[in-house]
Amino acid sequence: MGYNILVCDDEKDIVSAIEIYLKSEGYNVICAYDGMQALEALEHNDIHLIIIDVMMPKLDGIEATSRIRMKHNIPIIILSAKSEYTDKAIGLNVGADDYITKPFNAIELLARVKSTLRRFTALGSMEKEEDVFSIGRITLNDRTKQVSADNNIVNLTPNEYGILRLLMKNKGRVFSSNEIYEQVWDQPAYHVKKVISVHISHLREKLEINPKEPDYIKSVYGMGYKIVGD
Repeated sequence: MGYNILVCDDEKDIVSAIEIYLKSEGYNVICAYDGMQALEALEHNDIHLIIIDVMMPKLDGIEATSRIRMKHNIPIIILSAKSEYTDKAIGLNVGADDYITKPFNAIELLARVKSTLRRFTALGSMEKEEDVFSIGRITLNDRTKQVSADNNIVNLTPNEYGILRLLMKNKGRVFSSNEIYEQVWDQPAYHVKKVISVHISHLREKLEINPKEPDYIKSVYGMGYKIVGD
């Protein structure tokens, strides 16, 4: 399958470099140079992955990500300078799946792209084993890739789905942030506590009756997360 990747950065040299890296691996690349162009490109192309910079004119990467998430579950990787950790955290809060810090190298970029696309295509695949997991109000069908709470379909991103699937398949088992990242993101974990806590927060908001006092997705102080229930 020829994946279409939207690359958005106001620095044209960076877009060109990323385009060269991605095309060398057989990906199709659509280029944009501000958030508004990215939204427009999304309307006119079948996009499988978005790589978007934080700091841009007209519409920055954070606001663009927020708007994209209102309509789409397409994987989004945020580009951020090392000094912009807060921006990365905000990006995750509004629905980005991962981030890459500048400066980055081609190997790191391509590894992130491959693992993100692998998760996305696994979420959409209908050829996985037929498994249905139910815990209380929550049901996860790993064949149709649908999650429901109180029989209402819940819209999850690929990473949120991966975390929930991991926890539901291993009910009661505690997973550290590093373990969750390594199993769901399929790459080594470095400083990922914030990434996982944001995704857990999103899951609670979508699945729990009271996200601040969750009945199912529990934190185990100093150890990680688990899912409990009948």
